[in-house]
Amino acid sequence: MAENRYVVVEGVIGVGKTSLARMLAERFQARLVLEEVEENPFLKDFYRDRARYAFQTQMHFLFSRYQQQRSLRQLELFSERMVSDYLFQKDRIFANLNLSERELALYDRLVGWLELDVMKPDVVVYLQASPDTLMERITRRGRPYERDMARDYIRELNEAYNHFFFHYTHAPLLVVNTNAIDFVKNAEDFEDLLTRIVSHRQGTVYYAPIERGQTS
Repeated sequence: MAENRYVVVEGVIGVGKTSLARMLAERFQARLVLEEVEENPFLKDFYRDRARYAFQTQMHFLFSRYQQQRSLRQLELFSERMVSDYLFQKDRIFANLNLSERELALYDRLVGWLELDVMKPDVVVYLQASPDTLMERITRRGRPYERDMARDYIRELNEAYNHFFFHYTHAPLLVVNTNAIDFVKNAEDFEDLLTRIVSHRQGTVYYAPIERGQTS
């Protein structure tokens, strides 16, 4: 992984991005960078009343992510290998989906400046899943602040993520549909995905998993 020293794993809530990021960091002996989700004091209220708490939730996430990203630039000076479970620019997905027109105008003025300080990843791994799969995984992990999450919101969020990454060109992108693979429980799935992540260098590639019983 000489060239791909900074790997970002992305995807909708419940898709498995943190699990994959942890596995990659362990394999690469890399620094693990996790999004600070549960520290957001507005999140539980947001899932209960999106319109009322969207702006507070968005601003807290934006500045929390920015502070974390600024600290990563210091690590970059020493060429430390890193794996993150979020892409800073994805913050716009939630802003576009949840903020009012006036709130979004203010948000855009702020985020344009903040993005100038953010590191560019060597490769982005975008994990996809169907809304049914996402809801099943969210229910299974049972996080208290996600109990009020509506199915329609997950569907909207899934569509917004797909739209965002369909147009994403800032770094090499590997798109992975996770409906048919289980990289956590199946070592063969993980090893094949790992090979694709390490070797991906340019443009957008849609990952095709190995067929059972065959070797890649």
